[in-house]
Amino acid sequence: RGAAGSGPAPRPLSVSGTDEHGLKIQQAAAAAGTSPAELCERVSGLFRQTLTQAGVAYTDFMRTSEPRHHRAVRHFWGALRDGGALYKGSYEGWYCTPEESFLSESQLAERTDAQGRPRKVSLETGHEVHWTKEENYMFRLSAFRAPLQSWLRDNPRAVSPEPFCRRVLRWLDEELPDLSVSRERSRLHWGIPVPGDPTQTIYVWVDALVNYLSVVGYPERHGAWWPAVRHVVGKDILKFHALYWPALLLAAGLEPPERILVHSHWTVRGQKMSKSLGNVVDPGACMGRYGVDGLRYFLLRQGVPERDCDFYEEKVEKLLNSELADALGGLLNRSTAPSINPSNTYPRFSEPCFPKAPDSAEAKGAGRASAEDYELVAAVASLPAQVDGYFESFQIYKALECITQCVRQTNGFFQRHRPWQLDRRDAGEQRWLDTVLHVTLECLRVYGTLLQPVVPQAAGRLLARLAVGPAERCLAGRPFLARYGGQPCPFEGRQLGPDTGVLFHRLGQSETGKKRKQEA
Repeated sequence: RGAAGSGPAPRPLSVSGTDEHGLKIQQAAAAAGTSPAELCERVSGLFRQTLTQAGVAYTDFMRTSEPRHHRAVRHFWGALRDGGALYKGSYEGWYCTPEESFLSESQLAERTDAQGRPRKVSLETGHEVHWTKEENYMFRLSAFRAPLQSWLRDNPRAVSPEPFCRRVLRWLDEELPDLSVSRERSRLHWGIPVPGDPTQTIYVWVDALVNYLSVVGYPERHGAWWPAVRHVVGKDILKFHALYWPALLLAAGLEPPERILVHSHWTVRGQKMSKSLGNVVDPGACMGRYGVDGLRYFLLRQGVPERDCDFYEEKVEKLLNSELADALGGLLNRSTAPSINPSNTYPRFSEPCFPKAPDSAEAKGAGRASAEDYELVAAVASLPAQVDGYFESFQIYKALECITQCVRQTNGFFQRHRPWQLDRRDAGEQRWLDTVLHVTLECLRVYGTLLQPVVPQAAGRLLARLAVGPAERCLAGRPFLARYGGQPCPFEGRQLGPDTGVLFHRLGQSETGKKRKQEA
C-alpha cells in the first residue's frame, strides 16, 4: 500500500521472512554441530518450501542475515542514538532464551524439574529462565507512554481485533520499565554489532523488527510505503509489535504502522501444541491428507483471531466434506450435469419467468420465482461487499460463513424448483429450466470468484467449468445476474468449459476416528 501523498502507489508488497539472529539460534547451531549461518540457510529454506507448497505467495522474503537488513538496522540504531533514546546501564533479570526476552516476576511460575529441584519458568511457554546480569544499552521506553496512548486513542483500529488493543492499553497503564536493547557480545556473537561499540550486540527483537523497514528500502526508499503498512502477528508477540516497536519507531522519527492485525493460536483437542506431548501438527502432512485447498479453507474458515481454535482430524473432515465436497461441489455437478443441461451451455435468463418487480402484473402472469428466490438474489448481490468488508477487517472466517450461507440458499433454490422434473418439450418449462440453471450458475460464478484467495485451485476449476476466462475472474464490470438488472450477460449462451471432475473429493473417515469407535 502506497503512503498517502507520495505520488503513484507502488505495486503491492506481500512480505514474509525469517528472523535469524539471537542466542537461541546460536545455541541450536552449536548443539547441531554446525554454524549459525548454515543452520539458518537450511531452516529458512524449509519455511520457503512450506509457503510454496501451501500456495502462499510473497513478493519478498526477508532474511535478517542479509546485508541490506544489516545496513538498515545500523542506520536505525543511529537514529535512536542521535535522538537521545539510548543510554548505557546495568541490567539484570530473568532471561528466557527460547523467547529471547527478559521476563518480570509476574510472567514467571515455579516448577520442579525431573530431579525434584525448583526452577523458574515462563508462565506463557513453560520454558526455563535464568538470572542474567549485564551492562547493556537501554531504551527509554517509559518516555513514550503518553505518545503511545495518544496513538491508540486516535487510531482505534491500529491494533485489532479490539481485545488485543485493550490489552496494549492495559500494559501502558502499568509499570513501563526501560528496555534492554543490546547483549554483551561475549555472550551473543551471532547478531549485528552495536555501531561504534564492538563489545555489544543489538538485541535480537530490535534487529528483527527493523525488517519491516529494511524490506521497503529503509533508510532511502521507505517513504513510498511507510507508514501505510500492515503487520500480521501472533498474539504471543503482541507486546513486541504493539508496544516496543511503535515506541522505537517514534524515537527514530517515524510513525507507527497503519495497522497491526493479531491472530490467536491453534490447539489440538483443547491442548497447546507441544513437542513433549507429541501433538504438533505437521502442515506438510495435512496438505497431503486434505489437499492444499482443504487445509487453507479449514484454517481460514475456523480460525477466529480473537481466541484460540481447536484442530483435530474429524473436525477437518466434517467441515470440508460438508461445505466444499457436498454443498459447493455437489451444486456445481448437479447444475452442469448432461441430464439437466444437455447442450452444455450457460443458459439464457428469462425476465418474464423471473421479473425484477415481484408484484408486477408480469410476475403474476408468467413469473415463476418465489419470495425465497428473491431473497437469494438479494443475498448474493450483497455478498461481494460483505466479503470485502470482512476481509478488510481481518475476519475471514465471517466472510466464509457468508459465502457458505449463500451456497446453502442456492442449493435450496435448486432443490425447490427440481429442474430435472421440468418438461423441455414445453416452451414455457424450457424457459424456466434455463432460468433456474442461469441463476444457479451465476451464483456459482460469484462464489468461485470470491473464493479464489482461499481455495485457488478449486475456485479455478469451478470457474473453468463455467467457461469464465482468466481475465474475467473478477466481479468489476461483470455484475451478478446482469440480465435480472436489465443488462447484457457476457456469459449467456456460451459453451461451458470441459468437465473438470469432482471439485473437491470427500474425505474418508479418519483412522483416528475409526480407532476410537473400535475402542468404544
